[in-house]
Amino acid sequence: MKISGSRIILECLKEKGVDTIFGYPGGAVIPLYDALYDELDYFNHIRTCHEQHMVHAADAYARSTGKTGVVIATSGPGATNTITGIATAYMDSVPMVVITGQVPNMLIGKDSFQEVDITGMTLSITKHNYLCRDIKNLAHTIREAMDVAASGRPGPVLVDVPKDVFLAEYEYERTEEPVYVEEKVYVEKASLERAAELINKSKKPVLYAGGGVRISKNDALMIELIEKVEIPTVNSFMGFGTIPRDHRLSLGLVGMHGQIHANLAVTNCDLLIAVGARFSDRVIGKPDQFAPNAKIIHIDIDSTEIDKNTQDCVPLIGDMKYILENLLEMVDEAKRPEWLEELEGMKREEPDKTLFTPKNILEKTNEYYSDNTIVTTDVGQHQMWTGQYWKFKKSNEFCTSGGLGTMGYGLGAAIGAQVGNPDKEVLLITGDASFRMNHNELITVNRYRLPIKMIELNNHSLGMVRQWQRMFSDARYSETDTFDDVDGKMFLESYGIKYYLAETMEELEFALKESAHLRTTVFIECLIDHDESVFPIVPPGRPINELLLNG
Repeated sequence: MKISGSRIILECLKEKGVDTIFGYPGGAVIPLYDALYDELDYFNHIRTCHEQHMVHAADAYARSTGKTGVVIATSGPGATNTITGIATAYMDSVPMVVITGQVPNMLIGKDSFQEVDITGMTLSITKHNYLCRDIKNLAHTIREAMDVAASGRPGPVLVDVPKDVFLAEYEYERTEEPVYVEEKVYVEKASLERAAELINKSKKPVLYAGGGVRISKNDALMIELIEKVEIPTVNSFMGFGTIPRDHRLSLGLVGMHGQIHANLAVTNCDLLIAVGARFSDRVIGKPDQFAPNAKIIHIDIDSTEIDKNTQDCVPLIGDMKYILENLLEMVDEAKRPEWLEELEGMKREEPDKTLFTPKNILEKTNEYYSDNTIVTTDVGQHQMWTGQYWKFKKSNEFCTSGGLGTMGYGLGAAIGAQVGNPDKEVLLITGDASFRMNHNELITVNRYRLPIKMIELNNHSLGMVRQWQRMFSDARYSETDTFDDVDGKMFLESYGIKYYLAETMEELEFALKESAHLRTTVFIECLIDHDESVFPIVPPGRPINELLLNG
């Protein structure tokens, strides 16, 4: 049967199991929204206040559900407003399809009203993108975009559709067969045997778990491996939850703001097994002094990551499930009491829990939320403190901008996580500077009655930048203080949000007791010291064992 291009898009999304769309209407996508008008019994459409935040919402929807996020934006400024969100998803390998409207074919290339070359602009931040100028190719393009976004190493895909293609009609036949299947790569047995031999001979191994473990859903296999061979494990930010933080082999965060014992474990190990991790600069510090005594095994699906930031690793490129299953069979069971005891001796004493510090605030908050709470953050000091102190148990519990470091990510992400997981608790941990970038989305939270809980660590500054200015720029605080006369209570309550102010642990505990399990939106503003800092910190360009504990 012949149907419009707009209906073809919606039918293809149905084929792929899509039932939730994050979007914002505009001139070029009016035909698509006209078709959507008849499909609102099937599709749950979420309209945010700004296109950037709807992409962040689709991003966290994808991370927390394992589904592909779908976004609709109009041409011109609507499309360009999606760029930061697309780049955020690209850096963290999040499956997403962004459908943008474009001016009609006859106006492309003529500097028409709201015309931009969005495919050209996003070429370097998408896994693939398309300008679909012919109705004949539309169904195949949408199907392929959905398949490409979710296959292999996932990522965002953009499809730009001229307005006349939305309106044109063409034959449509439903199919559920994939049009694109990324061929799985299987590692040669000799490579697996070499890796297993290295593991069996190792005395001080460490496993470095990244986001690829979460994306490939191989958490359980990885844990089975480390328990059989007794390998202590560190996480990148993207890898949090792949091993429960309270597991006896979990060492926590590694890198610039990593726990002391985690960084020292990597520095002193004789074998580092990287699983689905990309050795970012924030993890490795000075490359030639990272894990200096260790042989490195690098397990990844993306060959371009091999030896990008390291040298002479043993590469195991391909399907992670296949690799881990084979290693599990090949390695010998082992116990490493001396190595674990050495690492235990590297841990620091706990500070006073009565002080109103970020550590104590987050650990106390953690006590009031269930193990399957989804935590989203913005970017800055509060993000690092969350990584250091929150006891993540599962790998889909944490949504944060790791690779791009996008301030303003958190509230949109909380919206998407709550939409995708209506029966779970969603907690946003934010800072006052990041919250300024996205608080307009409180309107969205209110509109859809989303019971998101929010904790703001308010130090009246751009905290991380200010810390760096103090430590590395002679305390020349240039444009980082934010002492503005805003009444937080009036501001939050104007959105219909329950508000609490906490300046002591007693006030925080009162707010948590009263609000933690309410099915309504709650905001707790925690006023912390202006000079609270994230420690440990590894100065830029230094090896990760050279941690500063104060400064």
